[in-house]
Amino acid sequence: MGPAMKTRLQPVLLNHNSTGSADAANLIILHGLFGDLNNWKAIATRLSDQFHVHCMDLRNHGDSPHVSGMSYVELAADVAHTCDQHNISNTFVIGHSMGGKTAMQLALSRPELITRFAVVDIGPRRYQPHHNSIIEGLQLLSRSALDSRKTAEALLEPYAPEPGVRAFLLKNLKRTEYGNYKLRVNIEEIARCYDQIADAIDSQQQYEKPVLFVKGAESDYLGDDDQQPIMSLFKNPSLKTIDGAGHWPHSEKPEVVYKILTDFFAAD
Repeated sequence: MGPAMKTRLQPVLLNHNSTGSADAANLIILHGLFGDLNNWKAIATRLSDQFHVHCMDLRNHGDSPHVSGMSYVELAADVAHTCDQHNISNTFVIGHSMGGKTAMQLALSRPELITRFAVVDIGPRRYQPHHNSIIEGLQLLSRSALDSRKTAEALLEPYAPEPGVRAFLLKNLKRTEYGNYKLRVNIEEIARCYDQIADAIDSQQQYEKPVLFVKGAESDYLGDDDQQPIMSLFKNPSLKTIDGAGHWPHSEKPEVVYKILTDFFAAD
């Protein structure tokens, strides 16, 4: 036997929807962990007046394929493959949290695809695992008979006590043909690959076009520790901080986020 062969990337075609004129500039929106393409629906609808907006379900989320692996190289390859298959090029990108890391990896691996992009409340560094309780709760739901959303919420409450977080997670419930509910998110693969999701973005390349980092002032996801890794990967970064917002500024301060993003994408 020779040395182990490096695993070849096998990107999947992502579920996505498109709004706005096909003649307008392309804009891709990528959601965060446990989310789906509807998370940015309100802002995406407004942006569709100016852009051809493509919201995508990342692998193992929403209605995209359930497959092995959650590395950012794989996640970015899926987005690139979906772009290639649907003739999406010269695109702007917005990525939130895990979607932001996916956008960073995409920009570094396929810079010709992206005109400029915005990262919402995440840096390129490795993060300490902090979703263990949520993962346990969603695993419990995946193994349980769920006859109603109320049943699911009661089971999930000890693992996700904050009502807003719990409501967000319960958007993953899908009614089956038998009238009960199941999770759309592939929680077992996410649990198995959580270390990959927490991992840093690593590249020998540097992205030279503009990138905007948007921070919620009340969030600890972006801080001084992120400055060095950002500068090492991106030649032209900028930062905007949104007062009164946490990790979900697009939900907490949508008008401010809309204004910041449209100004950034319109700049020369």
